[in-house]
Amino acid sequence: MLNTPPSWNWYVLGLTVRWMLDEGGVAEFACRTARKAALLYAAIDGSGGFYRNEVAAVARSRMNVPFFLHDPALDPVFLAEARQAGLIGLKGHRVLGGMRASLYNAMPEAGVQALAEFMREFQARHG
Repeated sequence: MLNTPPSWNWYVLGLTVRWMLDEGGVAEFACRTARKAALLYAAIDGSGGFYRNEVAAVARSRMNVPFFLHDPALDPVFLAEARQAGLIGLKGHRVLGGMRASLYNAMPEAGVQALAEFMREFQARHG
């Protein structure tokens, strides 16, 4: 065949879809995503300005949550301490800076809870 179907990719997709259906399907994953986003936005919005998200609440993403610290000089400290706490992949856009937490389906709620708790502890130490 000149165009071999990507059978490995289809196989993995099948396993993923089966797992998602077993977990409750699209409705369940929508609920999980909403809970994760609400948890993280609550940590940001409840920080008294230590963390900020400049996106209007009605337009906020439930998958990628950007946020900034009140003092950009704390960004490298935040990232280093987060890495030490096992929280990786939080560095924001290379042009805009700040932080970005991705809440895709593979991210468990416990991971978002750990990030929110780390953010509260970081604020207590550096705020």
